[in-house]
Amino acid sequence: MRDKLIVGNWKMNGDLATNARLLGRLSTDWHATQGRALAVCVPAPYLAQARAALDGSDVAWGAQDVSEHRAGAYTGDVSASMVAEFGARYAIVGHSERRQLHGETDAIVSAKARAALAAGLTPIGCVGETLAERERGETDAVVARQLDALIEALGRDIARIVVAYEPVWAIGTGRTASAAQAQPVHAMLRSRLVRAGAGDVAVLYGGSVKANNAAALFAMPDIDGALVGGASLDADEFLMIGRA
Repeated sequence: MRDKLIVGNWKMNGDLATNARLLGRLSTDWHATQGRALAVCVPAPYLAQARAALDGSDVAWGAQDVSEHRAGAYTGDVSASMVAEFGARYAIVGHSERRQLHGETDAIVSAKARAALAAGLTPIGCVGETLAERERGETDAVVARQLDALIEALGRDIARIVVAYEPVWAIGTGRTASAAQAQPVHAMLRSRLVRAGAGDVAVLYGGSVKANNAAALFAMPDIDGALVGGASLDADEFLMIGRA
């Protein structure tokens, strides 16, 4: 059985005092059990704070994005090697908000995943369809295209990543894909990963995950955990999701 992984994505939220309280709770109250792991992906300015608070705990940490470039004249970007220096384990790449707001293409997302792997990070590659695409019956085609771009770019290294299916229409809207809606998409992703020799890759669900819907999602055979947005900012809620 594949391990469960719960990853919090703070997005552009947090301040030093609030972070200290949240990270403190996670570091003391989360105790890893066999087959279950917890992590938080924080804004880049707080990577040092995450390391200081979580080092030696059972909670891993990571970044919400990395540049596809190793170094150079890319003002404002943060390289994967910079993130890795903070002891980070994960880097989210291709989140729908990056795709929509920053125009990131499948090719850019794949390049970022390569850069993360080269720096020793585990990329969490995000895929997902918009509401319009879902209503047109294009979910499988869109999501498969996004995953196939990663598979083609990474080759055998696809087995070293995490995949997160995040239907765009369910992110930050309070609408969640039901377990029955999410499972077929996860199964389709799993079948493509199996064909690529990466059947053990964790496939997470992301999109308004909360404590009251986590257990039903995690009971599905191809849902290996969650990429949690707003609920990861509440220690009680996030810990309950981790234990669901």
